[in-house]
Amino acid sequence: MTLEPTSAAIIQLAWARHLGLDDDAFATAAARVTNSSADPGDPAQRITLVDEAARAVVFLRLFGVSALVGPQWALDAAAGLPDTELAQHVTLLTLTRSHGGHGLGSTALFFADDLPLQQPSDDLTVSRGNPEAISLEGLCPPDDVNEVGLQGLEHRFTIMHPDEELPTPVACGAYSEWEGILANMGVLVAPPWRRRGLGTLAASIAAHEALAAGLTLQWKADVSNTGALAMARSLGFATGGLHASVLLG
Repeated sequence: MTLEPTSAAIIQLAWARHLGLDDDAFATAAARVTNSSADPGDPAQRITLVDEAARAVVFLRLFGVSALVGPQWALDAAAGLPDTELAQHVTLLTLTRSHGGHGLGSTALFFADDLPLQQPSDDLTVSRGNPEAISLEGLCPPDDVNEVGLQGLEHRFTIMHPDEELPTPVACGAYSEWEGILANMGVLVAPPWRRRGLGTLAASIAAHEALAAGLTLQWKADVSNTGALAMARSLGFATGGLHASVLLG
């Protein structure tokens, strides 16, 4: 699905505020590139913000406009590098090695302002409770739990397997409000229940709750997580950009 122009502007506003930029920073940069016929990937067209107190160096490519935030030494080191290189986590690690750069990685960004409604084939019980989400995490590998971060997503919708004696959580779609504008989403599925469409269903439930709350949807997935990338596309999310960052020592 495609995004409405107004939705793209809302997403740009949310990210501008998150990075500490002016509200119109992305719109202004996009207009500058269009009017000058410059290469959108030209480092000279990149938005930069010096933050000497930053605990991370952050690169963002959003709807064809890029931004880099961090201390002056990091901006200087990246000045001649194209966006395609800065979007790679290894590049940021190399630039920040002498300052203890580590962790975080690169994520693909997807967005949606509307999605098709997924209909379950059977009647399902959906819990909004925290204990069920915690129980589901206990059934999943730690790496999956850490990447999704259900405990940081305040609105959780857990699909329960209708066991007569002890209902079991099998999948959870969740979101939290992000910058008061976007719904940052995550999905976790217990390993025995994967590849059955339950993750897609749980994501759809959470997504439509967020849309009903007036939020635009945001999906972030590690660039190496093929399952999460495929799910975002299958749900109808539109590709929006890339985000790469490293923590400073």
